[in-house]
Amino acid sequence: MEPQTPTSRRVLVAKPRGYCAGVDRAVVAVEKALEQYGAPVYVRKQIVHNTHVVKTLEARGAIFVDETEEVPEGQIVVFSAHGVSPAVHEEAKQRNLRTIDATCPLVTKVHNEAKRFAKQDYEILLIGHEGHEEVEGTSGEAPEHIQLVDGLDAVDKVEVKDPDKLVWLSQTTLSVDETTETVARLKQRFPNLLDPPSDDICYATQNRQSAVKEIAAEAQLVIVVGSENSSNSKRLVEVAKDYGADAAYLVDNADYIQDEWLEGVTTVGVTSGASVPEELVQGVLARLARHGFDDVTEVEPVQESMRFALPHELRKDLRVVS
Repeated sequence: MEPQTPTSRRVLVAKPRGYCAGVDRAVVAVEKALEQYGAPVYVRKQIVHNTHVVKTLEARGAIFVDETEEVPEGQIVVFSAHGVSPAVHEEAKQRNLRTIDATCPLVTKVHNEAKRFAKQDYEILLIGHEGHEEVEGTSGEAPEHIQLVDGLDAVDKVEVKDPDKLVWLSQTTLSVDETTETVARLKQRFPNLLDPPSDDICYATQNRQSAVKEIAAEAQLVIVVGSENSSNSKRLVEVAKDYGADAAYLVDNADYIQDEWLEGVTTVGVTSGASVPEELVQGVLARLARHGFDDVTEVEPVQESMRFALPHELRKDLRVVS
């Protein structure tokens, strides 16, 4: 990167940022369902963890509920990108709900791993955050085989039946570095702990963390656009601080930026979580430009091209119409 002059105020914008393939698929699924079937379309939990996205879809006729029992019998319900347990699928079936499963395929991969290892009678250590919807969905695949490990501090509390028949899996939106550390600590205690066949932390989480590491090394302040209940967005704040930023903040949109954050700052890094629409990032850049931060450079350590097809239930009905 070019050296900055003493008076310049610049913005380093991470790329990739914002929507990942799984989020894009889930949001488009709700939009297409509204077009295809008309309002209302019910959605169990937030389709993705972003306040702006949820409000936008609500305005178009989506109704967000906490549980399937809140959906009138026979109606359409979309399952969120974070996935659901088999019990939720069964409940929907009992209520004759027409389901559209917008679970991210990379979350489904973890579900399938859990089922396969449970079938082989492995005990599964699931690294993730207690109460997160993705963790609840994965745990529901084999509750008698799965034990949650909520971060590094939980490792010493883990008790297992057979340390030689043990495997770890993880939530897809964790900090790569923290998960690596947690696994290393687990392997100190359980040397025969088996790794999953491939990374459970998804490509988008890893790529966004790689990009923020690069900008944090040069930015005094990093602004992460994302909602408070977004796991991957909160991890970006932590990574920014760990990799050199003096300060890092999570904001839902430009209105949350406080002017005092910018005092004495010459370089600001900007990124966004995997469930954040680009318009919110552009709003942050416009706010920064009004404060003189108009020298904008994109930092792209890795390129992204992943795309996922729409849920098959929706594709089937769209084909009939076309």
